[in-house]
Amino acid sequence: MAHPTYYAPTGGHPGQDQLLTDRAMFTNAYAVIPKGTMRDIVTSFLPFWDKTRVWVLARPMSGFAETFSHYIMEVQPGGGSTRPETDPNAQGVLFVVEGAVTLTINGTDHVLEVGGYAYLPAGCDWRLQNHAGPAARFHWIRKAYQAVDGIDAPEPFVTRDQDVAPNEMPGTEGRWSTTRFVDPQDLRHDMHVNIVNFLPGGVIPFAETHVMEHGLYVLEGKAVYRLNQDWVEVEAGDYMWLRAFCPQACYAGGPGPFRYLLYKDVNRHMPLSPPR
Repeated sequence: MAHPTYYAPTGGHPGQDQLLTDRAMFTNAYAVIPKGTMRDIVTSFLPFWDKTRVWVLARPMSGFAETFSHYIMEVQPGGGSTRPETDPNAQGVLFVVEGAVTLTINGTDHVLEVGGYAYLPAGCDWRLQNHAGPAARFHWIRKAYQAVDGIDAPEPFVTRDQDVAPNEMPGTEGRWSTTRFVDPQDLRHDMHVNIVNFLPGGVIPFAETHVMEHGLYVLEGKAVYRLNQDWVEVEAGDYMWLRAFCPQACYAGGPGPFRYLLYKDVNRHMPLSPPR
């Protein structure tokens, strides 16, 4: 995959001649946020970020998904931040879908182009600038890190989608695979942000029902996705937000690959009492 192409929102505003009918829905088990809802009027701004706006796709909500937030950042030429993260307990993943940024981690510069991926542990010293020219757009997924006594905190790292070989799911002949950026058995990590890949005709052949919360951003392609009791059509640019135990499955209809960026919380005990 030398030159990946992913969908990235550009904002704008629909004309008065447009129908309001859309696929957006919010239920007690899942939400579907179609690409058409990511307009100028729903962007926001963040402290200490210059020439930057953000679409917030997911945030912790009591009684729904509570572990993470998911942003799409748009940084104009010359923009960025020298103080991007204001929460010392927040870890993050960045994934570039358009343009390029310079990410500085502990004083070392890394240029992230399309497909670039970075893991930033809690308390990490990082900053980000767009020196390349056109607007840069990237995903930023954040989660409060759950430290465990006796297990070291993970280190920051930078890689690319293009450089990570997908792991094929057993018995699928490559029609369903996962691009894993972290070893699933590395217990230092309490969240995974992967890319799930389907070739045309690939399926999740059972209704996954599990404790992990999910954010799924469709990077390319289209499919029919099962969410709780409903089948919904999704395409590149759409976002699915699932609370724990929401049943899910999919059929990838083609004509090309169907790929999505996936968040899930992993590798920790379930809390048995409210935080003190």
